Amino acid sequence: MDHALLLVQLVVILVTARALAWLLHWIGQPPVIGEMIAGLALGPLLFGALAPAWQGWLFAPASLPALDGLSQIGLVLFMFIVGAELRLSGGVRQALRAAGAVGGLAVLLPIGLALLITPMLHARYAPAGIAYWPFALFLAASLAITAMPVLARILKDRHATHTPVGQLALTAAAMADVLAWILLALTVALISAHGDWAPFWRSVLGVGAMLALCFGVLRPLLRRWLTRHAADGRPAGGVLAVLLIGALGCAAMTEWLHLHAVFGAFVFGLCLPRDDALLAGLIERLEHVAVIALMPVFFALAGLSTSADAFQRDALGAFALILAVAVIGKVLGGALGARIGGHGWRDSFAVGSLMNARGMVELIVLKIGLDAGVIGREMFTLLLLMAIVTTMMTTPMLLFFSRHRRLAAGECSRHPDQG
Repeated sequence: MDHALLLVQLVVILVTARALAWLLHWIGQPPVIGEMIAGLALGPLLFGALAPAWQGWLFAPASLPALDGLSQIGLVLFMFIVGAELRLSGGVRQALRAAGAVGGLAVLLPIGLALLITPMLHARYAPAGIAYWPFALFLAASLAITAMPVLARILKDRHATHTPVGQLALTAAAMADVLAWILLALTVALISAHGDWAPFWRSVLGVGAMLALCFGVLRPLLRRWLTRHAADGRPAGGVLAVLLIGALGCAAMTEWLHLHAVFGAFVFGLCLPRDDALLAGLIERLEHVAVIALMPVFFALAGLSTSADAFQRDALGAFALILAVAVIGKVLGGALGARIGGHGWRDSFAVGSLMNARGMVELIVLKIGLDAGVIGREMFTLLLLMAIVTTMMTTPMLLFFSRHRRLAAGECSRHPDQG
């Protein structure tokens, strides 16, 4: 491996990602959209089409394992932080019923719609040897994902994190993602079994044992240990090293169980004490490195996995079908759940719009499916484009419904909002 080439690759990836993130910022889009589009631009769809020789030299197949190793470290660190962030705030616990309805329906409706369209997609897009149900379950899981980190970033940019809509959407997204990740883990375990149920049950029982270890043993030990060694919530170097060892160890365990390393890192993050100061310290020391330096590498590798063949034959119709199911399932499911929870229609559709954000978490899910062989490059490309489009829709839709809400609030003395 030419180390100079690796450094050039990193420079090109980071410059492209930051430039597009800066450009997309001016139209109100979160940085992750620019970074995802940068990954697409460096792949065969743009760079490979305009300068195939240069693209082939810069991203020669022999050079990709080093980039893949960096991207895997970035994924593990990122999902560790996502697990540590997952929490129910005190204000939202009072509205747990509404959050459960939003999270549940924003998962169940996309799953149901995905299962309805699978017969139209399986024969055309499933790789050879992939049975109907693994393909269907993966498609359902991929459409059920909400990217809580992107959702939180959008709310923070709009100063709406602590509003009732923002709090409800954050808690519902946490619940929805737990359900979707469980479905994804079961799907990956089913795929890895290849018809032999022994590996499947080994994966299921192994994950159960890891959950018991993390929440029954490690969580109370970590709570006491962090209280003693990181009382101010800011872990020193030794404490941070122990947390990294735990995240990497759990990631290695789920990789050994024929799941993906991100599951283990996510679970270890979940088992940490819910300490805002600790979370801030982890974000400051780990998340910025993972998100700014390593995740763009993951996006670039994902872009290299796309295929121009995805746009042949009936691809436009398939993409329109997938996009319609993704948007209707999330927006309508989230809106109905918020309405059941007692919110007005404007706030309900604002919540549904936020649940439609997918971003980098969706891309992680898609890469898992591609690596597991349950989807091919063509379906990967269509689902990646769906993730970009739905995430770009989130901010404009949120502003639309919020604007109507503000206008209605100004008129409520004469025309009360009945929902």
